[in-house]
Amino acid sequence: MNTITTTNFDFPNQKSVYHGKVREVYNINDELLVMVATDRLSAFDVVLPKGIPYKGQILNQIATKFMELTEDIVPNWLIATPDPSVAVGHLCTPFKVEMVIRGYVSGHAAREYALGKRQICGVTMAEGLKENDKFPEPIITPTTKADNGEHDEDISREAILEKGIVSEADYLILEKYTRALFQRGTEIAASRGLILVDTKYEFGKTKDGVIVLIDEIHTPDSSRYFYSEGYQERQDNGEEQKQLSKEFVRRWLIENGFQGKEEQQIPEMDEAYITSVSERYIELYEKILGEKFVKADISDIDSRIEKNVLSYLKNK
Repeated sequence: MNTITTTNFDFPNQKSVYHGKVREVYNINDELLVMVATDRLSAFDVVLPKGIPYKGQILNQIATKFMELTEDIVPNWLIATPDPSVAVGHLCTPFKVEMVIRGYVSGHAAREYALGKRQICGVTMAEGLKENDKFPEPIITPTTKADNGEHDEDISREAILEKGIVSEADYLILEKYTRALFQRGTEIAASRGLILVDTKYEFGKTKDGVIVLIDEIHTPDSSRYFYSEGYQERQDNGEEQKQLSKEFVRRWLIENGFQGKEEQQIPEMDEAYITSVSERYIELYEKILGEKFVKADISDIDSRIEKNVLSYLKNK
């Protein structure tokens, strides 16, 4: 199946283009951003060599829906979605941190905990927890927002303020928004029979100095979900949780000897595996949004996107 892994558009009044891990962002006249969600798959801060069919569409449409479902508590950058894989929004100056919030001892937190560490990003984790246990209260564990190709690094609230990465006044707002978004996401997930385990949010400032939510929200790339049915039974029996997130990709890579470290080879992703990953993304879309996923025409994705974006910009 066709996928879109790179773009090279030249839109009217285009000032620049930024190629991120999975998104490509076009600056239109220093006013608008056209964000293309590609089908690239990244893990351990490494972009894997093959695209995943429909992944960009899935990420874009989930993020769009959750922007709409949270705009009453946090303003966001989004203006329109002229194509299934494209979002258009206000040009913002992003904060140089990602706000990660965790409700459970999972993923990176579990791996750190297993190493005997009881602090993450300056936050203390209690003794006696096991993987996928629920924290007494969600914890915020920020990371630096690395340049493309570099690794994001854990950082404490104290270090962020000490280094002047974010002002204290702004950081308090980021924390408040992060907790409010996670609470809303938790409630929505629960209504769908899911547990929102952890997630990350990115924020920026508009030209008017307003702090807004940018990028994606509650997608399988930025979030981890468990099925709530049977969660406690699986915990009590020491079994792995049934989850919908990109963690299954990370685990497959780890099992095949890859964790993004130098000199490690990315394992071969055959067609059967790529199809299985695409199906998992579709499953999450349908589960979290409670609606059937409608596959866009992928016979010529580049032309489809270009046509839809040009039409939008012309009529703007």
